Amino acid sequence: MALKQVSSNKCFEGFQKVFEHDSAELKCKMKFGIYLPPKAETGKCPVLYWLSGLTCTEQNFITKAGFHQAAAEHGLIVVAPDTSPRGCNIEGEDESWDFGTGAGFYVDATEDPWKTNYRMYSYIKDELPKLINANFPTDPERMSIFGHSMGGHGALILALKNPGKYKSVSAFAPICNPIQCQWGKKALGGYLGSDVSKWEAYDATQLVKSYPNSHLDILIDQGKDDQFLSAGQLLPDNFIAACTEQKIPVVFRLQQGYDHSYFFIATFINDHIKHHAKYLNA
Repeated sequence: MALKQVSSNKCFEGFQKVFEHDSAELKCKMKFGIYLPPKAETGKCPVLYWLSGLTCTEQNFITKAGFHQAAAEHGLIVVAPDTSPRGCNIEGEDESWDFGTGAGFYVDATEDPWKTNYRMYSYIKDELPKLINANFPTDPERMSIFGHSMGGHGALILALKNPGKYKSVSAFAPICNPIQCQWGKKALGGYLGSDVSKWEAYDATQLVKSYPNSHLDILIDQGKDDQFLSAGQLLPDNFIAACTEQKIPVVFRLQQGYDHSYFFIATFINDHIKHHAKYLNA
């Protein structure tokens, strides 16, 4: 599968690059950001996948999060894909910011007209890692995942649905219980139809209830002044209660005064990189 380099910038002795490729899963052209640490020039590195939130592209994380120094120091390749298929000319895909373009929700749609292209779950789980492992100096056995908001939801469900696939998982202000919030009801209803039982397969709070006894160390940071927390879109308490019941270790940090923005992410990104490096470099 051919990769076309869109940009390359030297950063902390490594390179932040963006590539474009034709996605078989999404049936459109897709871009992703990839940071290659200095260590990648001489050996294989583990891969950390970042999933962004609503309205984002591959650009938001690579330009705003300030993760490069920590990734360089710990020798991690960091991959940041886009958040939805692009340019599919589906009627209604650009009508709202929280559904369609920029809002793939990391599910495989089953409803028309979305089901042909909107397969972000399979893209992140299968197609993208295969592409990364075939074209870059990775250790395919060592991968982890994290994300923000809708992407935090994506990271949690990918880790919970695939025990053992990811060495660790973390999230910033994740949508923890989408079947109970407005964003989730809109997205899951649109992509998966009206049968709520189908939604549960993409809800971290539901998935954790049947997670097997496999080790998974979860770190979550949440800004206390996040407007979407107070609006009931994120519902971390429901997820933590479910984790506690299942005896799954989760470190949940409520950060005083922080909101939902990349200023919040940039503040705590080094802690998350360190969290993943502990498992990826073990």
